[in-house]
Amino acid sequence: MTDFFKGIPAVKYEGPDSDNDYAFRHYNPDEVVMGKPMKDHLRFAAAYWHSFAWPGGDPFGGQTFERPWFGDTLADAKLKADVAFEMFQILGVPYYCFHDADVRPEGADFAENTRNLEAIVDYFGEKMDETGIKLLWGTANLFSHRRFMSGAATNPDPDVFAFSAATIKTCMDATIKLGGENYVLWGGREGYETLLNTDMGRERQQAGRMLQMVVDYKHKMGFEGAILIEPKPQEPTKHQYDYDVATVYGFLKDFGLEGEVQVNIEQGHAILAGHSFEHELALARELGIFGSIDMNRNDYQSGWDTDQFPNNVPEMALAYYEVLRAGGFKTGGTNFDAKLRRQSLDAEDLILAHVGGMDACAAGFKAAAAMLEDGKLEAARDARYAGWQTEAGTGLLDSDLSAIHDRVVAEGINPEPRSGKQERLENLINRYL
Repeated sequence: MTDFFKGIPAVKYEGPDSDNDYAFRHYNPDEVVMGKPMKDHLRFAAAYWHSFAWPGGDPFGGQTFERPWFGDTLADAKLKADVAFEMFQILGVPYYCFHDADVRPEGADFAENTRNLEAIVDYFGEKMDETGIKLLWGTANLFSHRRFMSGAATNPDPDVFAFSAATIKTCMDATIKLGGENYVLWGGREGYETLLNTDMGRERQQAGRMLQMVVDYKHKMGFEGAILIEPKPQEPTKHQYDYDVATVYGFLKDFGLEGEVQVNIEQGHAILAGHSFEHELALARELGIFGSIDMNRNDYQSGWDTDQFPNNVPEMALAYYEVLRAGGFKTGGTNFDAKLRRQSLDAEDLILAHVGGMDACAAGFKAAAAMLEDGKLEAARDARYAGWQTEAGTGLLDSDLSAIHDRVVAEGINPEPRSGKQERLENLINRYL
């Protein structure tokens, strides 16, 4: 045991009337909702990078956090792992997620990176056996190091493509060895700053071929988890090839991968793309590529991905409503891709941020489940489209312009608009909150 979280108790459910900061008011992991425990619905995961690797910097200022594990040795990395698994146990989260660069020291070359990663993976295995904590997903950091400044798969230098492909293989191997349930690809630099020096067609082909290689390796290794792409718009590059769910789906169709790859959708990214979180979730559900979520929020007065812990229960309710409509998580879950504010320096801040986020998600989830079980929202939606279930409606899409024209003329069809009842439905949603 370390002393980083010294004096902080394990967080338990105490109910909505509790005044204990270190207690859940809404998240009761064993409460059965829609036939199974809430912990199995929500499948919470903590993000290794924001919680233990981020130093507290921003575009105008450097490190504010001073952590005893900040360093470049394997001993530092193992101390970081000790602290991380202590936090997972305090919170009772069943999962965690990581990038390779979060957990290992940066080596002088690829070989040293691999040795360092393998050493930490072995250490993680021991910690997971001791605690029962599982890996929701692993991924490769192909964006922070200067070698990736022009992308990884989309880089104009084939050596960077090769280095990236080799890194992905080692990270997939690590994920498989640790029993990870998914593998995520986030193209943090897969885009361009200017078209003046960019061959967009070539870059898309490179990215598509890399993804095909990932899928081929999944099958070669017998990995039963999901391959996930995380959509992200114009940050940090001007344009990114994985802008949103619709863009990712078009990319998957282009390379014959729509049946092989799903999406890991982040709330903050959805907002930056000009969508709502529930829009991206609903579209992924309709397209059959919904996989997992990264849960956070943005500051709506800022045009940046601020990665704050979620606290908006109505937003969470609408999000989990779409998750439930998609059949819930299979291999995916709720990963807190969220970080402290750079002024929140204390160990207790890290715990309490997760407590608040987990409670907000739980409250939103229970509201979503009540909405779905009650059925009033779905009934209103069905009523709005009821005309398409009539004999005339069901045959309309199989007809042609001439036949439809003749029918409109013969029957004197002259439709009047009908209310969408948005305000009434918004009032209905508020009843569950």
